[in-house]
Amino acid sequence: MTTPSAAPAQAYGQPGPGEPYDGAATPDDLTRPLYGATLGQSVSRFFKNYAKFSGRASRSEYWWLSLFMLIVAIVFSALIGISVGTAGINADGTAELPGFAIALLVILSLFGLATIVPSLALQWRRLHDANLAGPFYFLSLIPAVGGIIVFVLSVLPPKPEGRRFQRK
Repeated sequence: MTTPSAAPAQAYGQPGPGEPYDGAATPDDLTRPLYGATLGQSVSRFFKNYAKFSGRASRSEYWWLSLFMLIVAIVFSALIGISVGTAGINADGTAELPGFAIALLVILSLFGLATIVPSLALQWRRLHDANLAGPFYFLSLIPAVGGIIVFVLSVLPPKPEGRRFQRK
């Protein structure tokens, strides 16, 4: 009786056995999704694919970027809160927003504006990887439940059929 041989080691970023998703072979390949992306790779690919709505994005690319955006928002909000909390109160009982807090608000607002298009493009590509058309994103405009629907669609696993959204 023979023992089964171990499967050969996989190249970095390649899908595992039974996962024919045709992912990127290297982090520099921006034409395909990078399965198993790290935080740094996800942020880098996010800004390099700034307004690319065609193609696909892996779950790791999407969720690492979501974590990055959350951390940026929390850090700036905390700094703004600390700045406002340390501000003095005028004699008439009013408080003015410190210049540092205003500067942070402006920076956070500019960052938010600068990332609207790439965030939409990333969500679009994530839906493509789950074999859904990008315009499913507009379900998020449904009051109360739209965001939940798009969240669930973002969690769906990749499907090989999603390759139809790749540009040849």
